[in-house]
Amino acid sequence: MKTNASRPVHRWPVRLTHWVNLFAMVCMFMSGWEIYNASPLFDFRFPPAVTLGGWLGGAIGWHLAVMWLLVFNALCYLLWSLFSGHLRRDLLPLRLAALRHDIWLTLTLRLRHRHGHYNAIQKLMYLGVLVLGLLLVLSGLAIWKPVQLYWLVAIFGGFDIARYVHFLAMAGIGLFVIIHVLMVIVVPSTLWAMLSGGKREG
Repeated sequence: MKTNASRPVHRWPVRLTHWVNLFAMVCMFMSGWEIYNASPLFDFRFPPAVTLGGWLGGAIGWHLAVMWLLVFNALCYLLWSLFSGHLRRDLLPLRLAALRHDIWLTLTLRLRHRHGHYNAIQKLMYLGVLVLGLLLVLSGLAIWKPVQLYWLVAIFGGFDIARYVHFLAMAGIGLFVIIHVLMVIVVPSTLWAMLSGGKREG
């Protein structure tokens, strides 16, 4: 019988879907920014150097193509997480008391990172990004097919509001990525664990 110590920090389905997700999200961000530039919601545009597609039609083509890769990858991750026990074992439960405790440790610079163990803040971030991802997909579908999916547009309160939800969900995931990268810089061994699997601490 294998113990927790004998399991890698990240098993291969997590590592594979993580890197596929990285590629897909970069493409989705860059093509999405090109689409945004065609009809900005706010008083700014993204520089052409960080966009993908070259023009509105090309960006939409990239966005829709990579969307299916992203959705398939997310479904693979969610199904594996459910059936392997990863979701139940590593990300749940998320208790308010534990979250308050870990936030206090973070603010006082005393929160310790342990390979293979998710603290309450990490659980909140990973579960939160899954919710944001779902919002992105649903609001994106409402924007893509507003006539056919009129009922979904209505749930969001209209086409324009769906666009704002889509943008803000994207911004939320962008913030998650920034925090994620900063954490890797602070604890660089986490990058090796995501590449090789790493060793779980007891």
